[in-house]
Amino acid sequence: MTRRRIFDQEGHAHFITFSCYRRRRLLDHDQAKRIVLSVLRDQLIKQNGRCVGFVVMPDHVRAIVWFPKPNQLSTFMKLWKQQSSLRIKRLLHEKLSAHARRLDLSDPVWRARYYDFNLYSERKILEKLQTMHQNPVQAGLVVRAVDWWWSSARYYEQGRSVGVPVGWIE
Repeated sequence: MTRRRIFDQEGHAHFITFSCYRRRRLLDHDQAKRIVLSVLRDQLIKQNGRCVGFVVMPDHVRAIVWFPKPNQLSTFMKLWKQQSSLRIKRLLHEKLSAHARRLDLSDPVWRARYYDFNLYSERKILEKLQTMHQNPVQAGLVVRAVDWWWSSARYYEQGRSVGVPVGWIE
C-alpha cells in the first residue's frame, strides 16, 4: 500500500474531505452536524486557524482551512475527528437510541483517513469553495446552496453567521 503524503509546509490553504465509516449517514441529525461544527470552531480557535468555507453532509464533511504555521493540519484533523467522534457516539447513545440500535456503536464514526488537497491560488480556493457549496444541491437536499444550513454558503451569499468564523486568507 502506498503511503499518502500530506504537504503542510508551504502555507497553503487545504481542501479537506473526510467521511463517515462505511459512508453511514451518521450526520443526518442536526445535533450531530452541530457537534461537527462546534469542534471545528473550537479547534480553529485553539490552533489560530482560519476556515474559508465548509459543508457538512449526511455522510461526509468538507472544509477549506488554513494555518499560520506549518505542520498543523494533521494535529487539527486528528483532534477534530477524535473529539467529534466521542461526542457523536455520546449523542447516539444518550439521545438517539432508536437510531443507534440500527448501528454497531463499536464501529468508528469516521473513516481512518482524510483527503487533503493543497490550494495554492485564490482561483483554486474559489473553485473548490463553489464546488463544495453545491454538494447539497447535487445531492438533492436543497434547491439552492444558500438554503443548506450546514455550510458556509449563507455567509458568502447573505453575510449571515454560520456558527463557525469564516473568512478569507490575507
